Amino acid sequence: MTAIPNDRMAELSQRFTELEPELKDSSEKEALSILHGMIQESRREMLAWTGQNYSGQDQSFEKIANLYKSAPGMEGPAENEGLPVGIPAPDFTLPDADGNQVSLSDFRGKNVVLVFYPLDWSPACSDQLSLYQSELPDFEKQDAVVIGISVDSLYSHGAWSLVRGITFPLLADFHPNGEVSKMYRVMRKTEGFSERALYIIDKGGNIRFSHVSPLIHHIPDIYELFEQLEEINQ
Repeated sequence: MTAIPNDRMAELSQRFTELEPELKDSSEKEALSILHGMIQESRREMLAWTGQNYSGQDQSFEKIANLYKSAPGMEGPAENEGLPVGIPAPDFTLPDADGNQVSLSDFRGKNVVLVFYPLDWSPACSDQLSLYQSELPDFEKQDAVVIGISVDSLYSHGAWSLVRGITFPLLADFHPNGEVSKMYRVMRKTEGFSERALYIIDKGGNIRFSHVSPLIHHIPDIYELFEQLEEINQ
């Protein structure tokens, strides 16, 4: 049997509700009411089984998107200081979530905000990258692109960017493990993932701003980031 679309089912249910008072009390009315209840209950069970609620929203998707809220947090002081300001930024090539090879040099002529973060799905990382996503128009005003880098695989990046609604590139520093993070001196050897660190690389490919969060769960001040971009553009 072909399933009735949600909007059509809602329309039919509303129509039954409108006509029901016009029916005289009888066994036929009772039978119709029972049939209507059975259909509605069957629909509720079907939607629950497929992971949807009664309004048609996907509860499973929402639960995955909110996993970070109950995930274990990360704590601990920084183990690295990062690269200094004023030197050429080391070039690199890493795959994005679609398997495309992305190089830092591809963005020459743009300001680049490199965002090193520990892991997909973790609480602070979810908040930090969602913040940058919401402020993308302001980054664009500063002629800047945002690029996220972590040791997660491209498959993890693909799923995480989908549920978090992240549209800027997330690059997989997965193999060799953390090679680019090591290159930028932000790899935490004790845990196998990077510090929470930011670099601004100017249009000529030089590091103009370097920041490693003193505590790994601390999200850098986005206003300071914009101030640095404005200063570089001036």
